[in-house]
Amino acid sequence: MSGPFAAMHNAASGVSVGQRWIDTLSHNIANINTYTATDEEPFRARFLVIEENGGGASTRGVQLRSIIRAEGDAPVVYDPEHPLADEDGIVQGPLIDLSGQMTDLIIASRHMQANSRVITAAREAYESALSIGR
Repeated sequence: MSGPFAAMHNAASGVSVGQRWIDTLSHNIANINTYTATDEEPFRARFLVIEENGGGASTRGVQLRSIIRAEGDAPVVYDPEHPLADEDGIVQGPLIDLSGQMTDLIIASRHMQANSRVITAAREAYESALSIGR
């Protein structure tokens, strides 16, 4: 989108993606203690793949392209008291890097703040421009 409201449109798409990012990180962090039996699929952290809206010079902003899951082998934990433990007392932990998720949560929060400030500044500039003719 080009024109006088492009800044608001771009920032609004950033806010929308930022909210989805925070929701995804929160879901990942909430499952940090989700253990599964060794014959089940473990919880895998989700990651958003974001891309530029469109690709032409007149189209701006960002959008969610896809959601991917963490790859790799789940960590195994010896806990014979766990109700999902196999005959050897083993359960699978989730595939989540908690420190990475917390770091991303801080970045996502800053992302939301920056885009919100752009919207506020653009709105104030548009209101000032409208008041010139009064």
